[in-house]
Amino acid sequence: MTAAHPFPPRASGRLGGVALVLGGALSVQFGSALAALLFPRTGVAGAVTLRLTLGALLMLAACRPRLRGHGRDDWTAVVAFGLALAGMNSVFYQAIERIPLGPAVTLEVLGPLALSVAGARRVAAWCWAGLALAGVALLGQGGFDRLDPLGAALALAAGAMWAAYIVCSARVGARFPRADGLALALAVAALVTLPIGLADAGGRLADPAVLGLGAALALLASVLPYSLELAALRRLPTATFAVLMSLGPAVAALAGWLVLGQALHPIEVLAIALVVVASVGAVRAAAPPPPVGPPPSLSGAAAAPPAPR
Repeated sequence: MTAAHPFPPRASGRLGGVALVLGGALSVQFGSALAALLFPRTGVAGAVTLRLTLGALLMLAACRPRLRGHGRDDWTAVVAFGLALAGMNSVFYQAIERIPLGPAVTLEVLGPLALSVAGARRVAAWCWAGLALAGVALLGQGGFDRLDPLGAALALAAGAMWAAYIVCSARVGARFPRADGLALALAVAALVTLPIGLADAGGRLADPAVLGLGAALALLASVLPYSLELAALRRLPTATFAVLMSLGPAVAALAGWLVLGQALHPIEVLAIALVVVASVGAVRAAAPPPPVGPPPSLSGAAAAPPAPR
C-alpha cells in the first residue's frame, strides 16, 4: 500500500505553477536593477540588445528547436510573441531610465491586472484583482506626483505590451514543446532590436566587462524568467497567472532597495502585503471546485493538462 500524495495532482500542479511565477518575478526584477546599472555604459537600446541577443543565443543553444514541422499559424504565433518581447523590453527600459524602478513596475503591472479582470469568470476573482490594484496604487503613493510624464506613459505602454506577452506566451507554449517557441521568439526579438542597439551603442557592446554584465542580464531578465513563466502558463489559467504577476512591484521594490539603494517606506510595505494577499486570494478563487464522486480511471499515461486560458 503506497502513501497518499499530500496534494492531488491538479493542486500540486497549481502550487508548482505559483512557485514558477514567483521565481520568474525575482529573476526579472533583479535583472531590471542590473540593467539600470548598465545604462551608463551602453545606453538603453544597447542594454535591450544585449539582453535579447545574448538571451536568444543561450536559449537557442540550450533548446536547439526544430525549424521543420511547424505550420503557418505556429510561425505567426512565434513572430507575434517575438514582437511583444521586443516591444515590452524596449519600452520598459526607456521608462526606467526616466523614473525609479518601483513606480515603473507599479504602473507596468496595470496591464496584467486589466487582463486578469477581463478574463475572470467569478466575482471573487474580480474582488481580489481590485484589491491587488489598490495595493499597486498604494505602492506608488508619494511618488507618482513627481514622476516624469513621459516615463510614466512609457511604463503604462509597457504594461499593455506585458498583457500581450502573456497572451502570446500562452499560445506559443501550447504549440511548441518545451521552451522551443520561447527560443525562437527571443531570436525574432533580437533581430528586431539588434540594428537599433548597434546604431546607439556601437563598439561599446564589445567591451568584455559590458559583455559580462550583458550575459548576466540576459540570464536573469530573459532566459530564466521567461522559461519559468512559460512553464507556469502550462499549469495555470492565464487570468491567475496575470494576477500573480502583480507581485512585480513588491519584488521590484526589494531589488531597488538591495541593488540600487532605494529604501522601503512603511506605506510600501503595506502595499506589498495587500498585493500578496490579493494574489493568494486570486489563486484560490480561480481554483476549480473539487469533483463529485470517484475520480475517473486513467489507463497508460496520464491525461494531458488543459491548455492555459
